[in-house]
Amino acid sequence: MDPELIKDCVHCGFCLPTCPTYVLWGEEMDSPRGRIHLMKQHVEGTPLTPEMAGHFDACLGCMACVTACPSGVRYDVLIESTRAEVERVHERPKADRAFRALVFGLFPYPRRLRALRLPLKLGEKLTPRLRPLLERLDPRLAAMAELAPPVPRRVRLPHRVEARGERRAVVGMLTGCVQGEFFPRVNAATARVLAMEGCDVVIPPGQGCCGALSVHSGRKEEAARFARRTIETFERAGVDTVVVNAAGCGSSTKEYAELLSGDPTWAARARGLRFVDFAEFLAELGPSAERHPLPITVAYHDACHLAHAQGIRSQPRSLLASVPGLRLREVPDSSICCGSAGTYNLFQPEAARDLGDRKAEQVLSVGADLLVSANPGCTMQIASAARRRGADIRVAHTAEVLDASLRGLSPATLGRPPRRAGVAAAAKRAR
Repeated sequence: MDPELIKDCVHCGFCLPTCPTYVLWGEEMDSPRGRIHLMKQHVEGTPLTPEMAGHFDACLGCMACVTACPSGVRYDVLIESTRAEVERVHERPKADRAFRALVFGLFPYPRRLRALRLPLKLGEKLTPRLRPLLERLDPRLAAMAELAPPVPRRVRLPHRVEARGERRAVVGMLTGCVQGEFFPRVNAATARVLAMEGCDVVIPPGQGCCGALSVHSGRKEEAARFARRTIETFERAGVDTVVVNAAGCGSSTKEYAELLSGDPTWAARARGLRFVDFAEFLAELGPSAERHPLPITVAYHDACHLAHAQGIRSQPRSLLASVPGLRLREVPDSSICCGSAGTYNLFQPEAARDLGDRKAEQVLSVGADLLVSANPGCTMQIASAARRRGADIRVAHTAEVLDASLRGLSPATLGRPPRRAGVAAAAKRAR
């Protein structure tokens, strides 16, 4: 915790109406201003108590307060360093430690996630009946089961997808952990769209976690290890620009140089790679492929780590607006987090559930056919909340919408499991 950064807060309160936990509970210590006050107390010598740790744990890390702050307070830096301090000095209860070990021993490892596919598939119909038992065992287990998306067919991505027509760029593509295993069609659509827009897409095999979940949870050494591996992977692939289609991953990879600042060599290597969001990259590149009409009404959800952490709001909207026939609806209170926030909806299921229900109600209020988001966690969170309300809303990524338009597909294909199709073959057919 940097005392100088703490001093930047002038306690004006502009952050309060943007903070999800303050909006829910109205408690000062569960606002950015209140948490900064607790950080100041700890820096000045007050021991870190379980109550203080609880207020820090309750923060979603959505960074809406960073957007709202007129003084430029780096709350993002403060909360991440505070989480690291909590992990270092605070001893959690045994059950809490065991559950965290389960989450961090599972989600950052694609092969371990892959092993979950069969049990999740078998458990899809059993989850509603198992929920009462899981609630009694641990509400966090029930939350994990409820959030699990339908298990899709695996999509094997080629190591390289050739550009359609004239090559305009060569880029790497980050496949992600949850995205790669449970939303493989998003990665396939991303590769196809980039290829149809004139990019050679390099997809290194054996990619691991980028470190996003770890860095957002105060596990800095683990995050640095994942970051170094990711940098090495794309250096070997011979690319200097890497396209990322998950907001949380994009936010973390853009901060690699800061994460690795203690080692000048690795920090320099991090600066040698440019990680860029999918919508951000396409907005810079400019459209070249023909868009076909897609008559559908879409609600776009701002993922916090895209809108607040990366400042990317207009680009995805512009991409969606470029599709003929598509009608774009804005979701009320779009700047408030849906409650996913990485692993937050697993560690803080009650608060996450309240925020998810709130967001689902707002999404459903606009009467859209399809919810579009740029983060797998948001997609699972809002879809789960909508199901609780009896509304099985269709969800898709921006890349999937563009892919459907470029390939001339029916809007009915969006949010539905696709028929088996090769990525490279589909890109060629769209030429």
